[in-house]
Amino acid sequence: MATTELPTGPTVEERIEELRRRKAALLDERRKEAVRRQHEKGKLTARERLDLLLDRGSFVETDPFVVHRSHDFGMERNRPPGDGVVTGYGTIDGRRVFVASQDFSVFGGSLGEAHAQKICKVQDLALGTGAPFIQINDSGGARIQEGAASLAGYGYIFERNVRASGVIPQISVIMGPCAGGAVYSPAITDFTFMVRETSHMFITGPEVIKAVTGEEVSFEELGGAMTHASRSGVASFVAQDEEECLAMVRHLLSYLPSNNLEDPPAYAVVDDPERRDEGLTHLVPNSPREPYDMHEVIRRVVDDGDFFEVFPFWAMNIVTGFARLDGRTVGVVANQPKVLAGTLDIDSSEKASRFVRFCDAFNIPLLTFVDVPGFLPGKEQEFGGIIRHGAKLLYAFAEATVPRMTVITRKAYGGAYLVMNSKHLRADVSFAWPTAEIAVMGPEGAVNVVFRKEIEKAEDPARRREELIAEYQRRFANPYVAAERGFVDDVIEPAETRPRLIRALRMLATKREAVPARKHGNIPL
Repeated sequence: MATTELPTGPTVEERIEELRRRKAALLDERRKEAVRRQHEKGKLTARERLDLLLDRGSFVETDPFVVHRSHDFGMERNRPPGDGVVTGYGTIDGRRVFVASQDFSVFGGSLGEAHAQKICKVQDLALGTGAPFIQINDSGGARIQEGAASLAGYGYIFERNVRASGVIPQISVIMGPCAGGAVYSPAITDFTFMVRETSHMFITGPEVIKAVTGEEVSFEELGGAMTHASRSGVASFVAQDEEECLAMVRHLLSYLPSNNLEDPPAYAVVDDPERRDEGLTHLVPNSPREPYDMHEVIRRVVDDGDFFEVFPFWAMNIVTGFARLDGRTVGVVANQPKVLAGTLDIDSSEKASRFVRFCDAFNIPLLTFVDVPGFLPGKEQEFGGIIRHGAKLLYAFAEATVPRMTVITRKAYGGAYLVMNSKHLRADVSFAWPTAEIAVMGPEGAVNVVFRKEIEKAEDPARRREELIAEYQRRFANPYVAAERGFVDDVIEPAETRPRLIRALRMLATKREAVPARKHGNIPL
């Protein structure tokens, strides 16, 4: 009987293996296409960003195999490992940080249940180990297919942001879209970085706004980096590109401790602690109406002239930022005479108060430079709540227990003088330059109030007014009356500012201050 040979085609195992190879090749091709599209937009991928942010070879990924569990709207056919976010930990300058970097090439970086759980896990690890948390946002928002589970994920992240506030530094880096509920996590964190042209944040997008209000607005105008850096006060820092942005994040962390139980890192001093700067002597103009740049004062005083400004484009009538004195981090708050004559308004009060509270939470001494003629007058300010907002700054300084130093360079008038870290709010050390004027108000205003009737009755009212102004300036527009009462500790030469501040900072290094037992205060928000 003749025999029939069996077919010699591929086995079942070989066919399965071939299908796996084809699927892997297809996924690899799709991945390359997604990376190409990301680069065409001027953006890096999630992993490229972490490579630039962290020390080389230090990244340890967590949950790389996590996939979503949704079966709605065809989701079961696409379950990429990692679920659109890369999480883990690494080091920056040798210090541990925890990171979450959203991957726009996977589901548009949208946040679903598993995606959120990955972020929450590293948030918990950061809080438990006392290390900074950095989130890189590049997401289309909540994952529609997962419905309420996606919204719940945001809630879990927000709750952890709040719990970690004041305990570990939290930094948000916006490197793509960040819309809807997603914006509230960056709003809670300590600092927000954005990139020109590629970063966008808003509650509702341009299309929704047009449909509801009829207004037409572009993505960049509505939620671009400069909008949030100069108008809304959401973006602390703005970078030209993603590489610069990530370098700025690394630089910021060099000033900060890892948590609220540590002191900020100290560095070997290169700049002479006893260095005088004669240029400070002539920096303040003779005319009280003439402006000068407070940045120049700061740079001449701090180590190596290195000042890292926070919110450089928003509320520019006050300057905030980090510097070093004697190798130690200090938080600097200074009035800026070049903008609105250095007056305090709603935005500047809010900007400075939040910065002061951050420094106090993380054991960063505060250095204040004062040249303030008062609060900005006007109906818009009064109706907008300047009383309440100004009280925030008063509250922040009065509440702070870190070492606090003040230098009065020129005008220090009225309530604004009190608010700017005065001795009356328990500033530890207060110096004044000979050009300082500490008074209830400026000479012109004081004379008009006190001697109004006398001026009206004078034979030459203008001349009499000038005489009274000159007398007022001689008697009150100087720092010595306040010094006699101990309201300033010393009147110093401007050139001596740096060495005097460093000696004071060394003296205050062991400062400890007890506060009343309470759950928390009730700052006028």
